[in-house]
Amino acid sequence: MTATPLLTLNNGVTLPALGFGVFQSAPDETVTAVETALATGYRHIDTAAVYFNEREVGEAIRRSGIDRSEVFIETKVWVSDYGYEQTLHAFDKSAGKLGVDQIDLLILHQPLPVAFERTIASYKALETLLADGKVRSIGVSNFTAEHLETLLDRTEIVPAVNQIELHPYFTQRDARHVATEHGILTQAWSPIGGVTFYPDTIGWGATNRTSTLTEPVILGIAEAHGKTAAQVMLAWHLHQGRSAIPKSVKPERIAENFDVFDIALSTDELSALDALDKGVRNGPAPEAVTPENSNWTIPEA
Repeated sequence: MTATPLLTLNNGVTLPALGFGVFQSAPDETVTAVETALATGYRHIDTAAVYFNEREVGEAIRRSGIDRSEVFIETKVWVSDYGYEQTLHAFDKSAGKLGVDQIDLLILHQPLPVAFERTIASYKALETLLADGKVRSIGVSNFTAEHLETLLDRTEIVPAVNQIELHPYFTQRDARHVATEHGILTQAWSPIGGVTFYPDTIGWGATNRTSTLTEPVILGIAEAHGKTAAQVMLAWHLHQGRSAIPKSVKPERIAENFDVFDIALSTDELSALDALDKGVRNGPAPEAVTPENSNWTIPEA
C-alpha cells in the first residue's frame, strides 16, 4: 500500500501530507467514507465540531482495525465555543465524540474578526491543552495574513497549521508568505476547487463561480500525465510542500484522490497552475462569520 509523504510541523510532530476531509458528509455516509479512505491508505482524517460527524469519524477509525497511533486526527473548534473555558470544554466534547484521549491537531475554525478577543482567548486555551498533553499540535483555519500577524503578537505558541481555502483559482499568496516566514504549515481545504463547483449551501460564499475542473490549463496538464484534473491539483499542492484535504464519499473518487504520488510536475507546469490565480475567494470571507449568524450549538459528547 502506498504511504502518504509526511510533513514535519514546527513542533516536530509529523502529519501525512494528504488528508481525508468529511466537510458536509452526512453522519450516515461518514463512517463508510472514512473506512474506505483508511482502507485506501489515508492516515490523516480532518473533521470539525460543526460538521456534526466527529462521532462517526471515531467509529470508522475503530472499525478499521488500524492502531490509533497510525491515524492522525484533526478537528476544529467552532466559534460558538470560543472563549478560554469554552474552548477547554470544546476539547472534551470533540475528544469524547471521537473516542480518543488525545487529539493530534486541534485548530480554531475561524478568526472571528468582529470578536477577535474571544479568538485570542480560545487560542490561549489551545496553548493550555498543548501544555497539558491533551493535543499534540495546535493551529488555526481561515486566517488571513493580518489575522496571523495579530495572533502571533498576542500569544506565545506559533500555530503549527493554517488551514485555508486554496486551489489554483485562489492561492492566498499573502497568507502563505506570512505562514512560511513563521514556520506555519499551510493546509488547503477545497484543494481541488470543490468550492468552485459545489453548491453554496450556507449562502456566505461568492456567486458566479467557475469550476476548476473545466480549466483548460489544468485539463491540458492532466492529459499530458494521463491523470485527472483533480489529481493534478493535488499533486500541485504536494509539490509545493502543502498539506491538502480533499473530500468525497464516492469510493472511486476517494481512490483517485490518493493516486497522486507518482505525478512529477515540471517547473513550467507548476508556474502555469500558479498563474491561474483569480484572487477571488469562493468560500465565506472571514468577516462574514459573526457570533450572530454562526451560533450553532455544538452538542455534548
